[in-house]
Amino acid sequence: MTTVTARPRRARPQWLVPAGLIALSLVPIVAGSARLTQLTTGATVTAENARFFDSPIPVVAHIIGSSVFLVLGALQFAPSLRRRRWHRIAGRIVAPAGLVSALSALWMTLFYDMPASVTGPGLAGVRIALGTGMAAAIVVAFAAIRRGDVRSHSAWMTRAYAIGLGAGTQVLVFLPFTLLIGTPAPLTHTLLMTAGWVINLVVAEIVIRRRARTVRRRTAGPMAATSARLS
Repeated sequence: MTTVTARPRRARPQWLVPAGLIALSLVPIVAGSARLTQLTTGATVTAENARFFDSPIPVVAHIIGSSVFLVLGALQFAPSLRRRRWHRIAGRIVAPAGLVSALSALWMTLFYDMPASVTGPGLAGVRIALGTGMAAAIVVAFAAIRRGDVRSHSAWMTRAYAIGLGAGTQVLVFLPFTLLIGTPAPLTHTLLMTAGWVINLVVAEIVIRRRARTVRRRTAGPMAATSARLS
């Protein structure tokens, strides 16, 4: 009689997702660092950057808040760190940084005089909706963890991170279009920008649902074993 031995499941590399998220975050972080360098070294003022020199505090707050949120937020996806005290300590930095990122983005959208090259029909409305949604998601996530609802906390922080990472994905969306077709028209620019956020949010919902299924399987296993012993 032949005994079939089940193959052990191969463990996923725990740092693959955080490393990928950080790599994607490097795009807005590097761009933000270049902007900070312009502001601190007194670069030439042009129509494209005049708004930053006229009112530097919002953009500086946005760059710093976004960079901290994206890097530390990516590390929160590492399973080994989620089971340690580090996750809570980092979370107390990630959430305020995310709020600074979202609120400063809203301020810039509402009060900066945006040049035609970085805006398009309806783009301000999209930015306002997503900036508000990101801030609201962080607040809801904070309220959830305060009442001990870890699943809701994780889901809403994942959605907030997806919005915050929009700039990284937008580069991946714009790059092939620009190389193949050229500079997009204003309406196309708005659609491509929106596509970056939509892609991230769709991926976030997939991750949230897979995570929920994994939790259900883990809880169903012990319950089934207990029922079998009692029957």
